[in-house]
Amino acid sequence: MKTIAILGGGFTGLTAAYRLAQKGYKVTIYEKGDSVGGLASGFEISGNNLEKAYHHIFKTDTDIIAITNELGIQDKLQWHDSSVSIYRKGKLYPFITPIDLIKFSPLSIFSRIRAGLVVLYLQKSSNWKNLQEQTAAQWMRRWSGRQVYNVIWKPLLLGKFDKFYDKISMAWLWARVHIRANSKQKGDSKEKLGYYKGGFIQVVNALENKLKGLGADITLNAAVDSIKTTHNKTEIKVNNQQYKFDAVLSTLPSNVFAKLIKEDSKKIKEYVSKLDSINYIGAVLNVFSYPESLSEYYWHNINDTSFPFLVFIQHTNLVGTKDYNNHHIYYIGTYVPHDHKYFSSNDKEIKDEWYSYLKRIFKDFEPEKIIENNIFKFKFAQHIVDTEYQNKIPDYKTPLKNVYLSNFSQIYPEDRGTNYAVREGNKIAEIIDKDLQLAE
Repeated sequence: MKTIAILGGGFTGLTAAYRLAQKGYKVTIYEKGDSVGGLASGFEISGNNLEKAYHHIFKTDTDIIAITNELGIQDKLQWHDSSVSIYRKGKLYPFITPIDLIKFSPLSIFSRIRAGLVVLYLQKSSNWKNLQEQTAAQWMRRWSGRQVYNVIWKPLLLGKFDKFYDKISMAWLWARVHIRANSKQKGDSKEKLGYYKGGFIQVVNALENKLKGLGADITLNAAVDSIKTTHNKTEIKVNNQQYKFDAVLSTLPSNVFAKLIKEDSKKIKEYVSKLDSINYIGAVLNVFSYPESLSEYYWHNINDTSFPFLVFIQHTNLVGTKDYNNHHIYYIGTYVPHDHKYFSSNDKEIKDEWYSYLKRIFKDFEPEKIIENNIFKFKFAQHIVDTEYQNKIPDYKTPLKNVYLSNFSQIYPEDRGTNYAVREGNKIAEIIDKDLQLAE
């Protein structure tokens, strides 16, 4: 039986492990943390499991829906009406239907019409390759106009990419608009978002159970130190112990993976340099439970660049409060570079700053009423999709024999997400299986 090591226990690693174990390989997952699930890993709040980073799926997310059905947990996936708002200069504006755009008073009537036509074009157009070498900032300023850009698109780009905001490819923004617009199915009066009753941990647990039944091993708190090839085997060092496998799949961020490679040829150096050319930005999130409802909306885009966070989410406005002891669950989230103060600040400093701003939106918000409160930090939450990004995407097959890479830096032009993580896990498992069979 051929052996395969998988580095990282996120959705890509779990899916790839499942597919390879189904094909008869002996699979071992090495996860640095104390649980699998990656950005969708959970914790307990108000009597239920919840993701550390906010998650939902769209009806167009066919890969995760398919594996949900295959795992037999389709009854856990429930669909709910979404509701979106924009906060701008002291006021929340509904942003759910085309009528809401027509009524959006921060824009002139002409700008509202122009904004709607541009979004309609992006929804209908499939010609994203012509947008790759143009920045979203340049393209939106030109076609939407400066007012629309400054009121809607610039705050979102700044909130998502911070100092990299004016480097982002329009192909990335096209994918966000195009895919989101096409997620509403015929007959739906509103956009439907999917969430698992009991959290995304339902998918993680189901995959874990399947893997254990197939004889796979999952090793937690496993820090991988190095990777190198020796004859017909690949050797990895984990927690200072050496192990040999027939193949190794890394699902780690590209520049983290680059640091593990311990071979020194010119070809390897060029490959490592390519991996290092991909920049990442981190995410910081506050998740808290509260006895009262603050808003009528699920999703709040904070289009005020003076605020220190991008998004405010009232999770229970999507799924209800019943499963959370009738408490209301909230997320506050932002994306920041690795040198930002939030990565060195203590939790109280972040909360105090954010709550002072949250009170500007919701005057009745009283931080002292918060029931449970958590801060989570992820250093590799989002890769920087600049106008040269199509040339940076690493191949699935690395220059190291029988060593493979699959992570969200290869998802393009779509953004990262659990659906694409499942898709990539399926894809890389097929590639590895084919290669190992040909080598026999």
